Amino acid sequence: MNTLIRKLSDTRSLVIAVLLAALMIATRGHHLPALRDVVPGASWAVFFLAGVYLRSPLAFAGFLGLAAGLDYAAISWGGVSAFCVSPAYAALLPAYSALWLAGRAYRLGWGVDAIAPLPLALCALGGTLVCDLISSGSFYLYSGRFTDLSWSEYLSRSARYLPRCLVAMAFWVALAALVHRWVAVSNPRPSFRFIRR
Repeated sequence: MNTLIRKLSDTRSLVIAVLLAALMIATRGHHLPALRDVVPGASWAVFFLAGVYLRSPLAFAGFLGLAAGLDYAAISWGGVSAFCVSPAYAALLPAYSALWLAGRAYRLGWGVDAIAPLPLALCALGGTLVCDLISSGSFYLYSGRFTDLSWSEYLSRSARYLPRCLVAMAFWVALAALVHRWVAVSNPRPSFRFIRR
């Protein structure tokens, strides 16, 4: 019985990983202009949701590689500006780690059999705020793109971009919660539930 449960859980994890990778591929950056104005970018939500649903740290490493590969392809072959690539790009590792860890915190605290909306929203919000502070702050300080550094300038830039990040995270996490609920209702048997923490 445990072998069957493990196989079902491994299959579910693989399906989730593929869906999250497809979501990142479809929405990351500006490499698919047709989607840019229709749906918000999902990269930050992908790291958070991977932390919620995928147990292996290798999944985190895989998504880091996918994000970097997509950025490289978009700049090298897609004609996307390399403005955001600077020494501060390395700070995406701790920024994305904050999202992953916020997702793990939710999973460890509330599990994934059923969605707890308020804790899920709070974990997503916390992860997003820390990610934004690390990624935007490091870009502002270390990219070399800004000459007169000041708190007021940083805060005004953050006020311009952070709301869009929060809306994108809320959209994708809410959609994931709805899909999760639909799958749980459609397959009420225990073998189809998210079994392992």
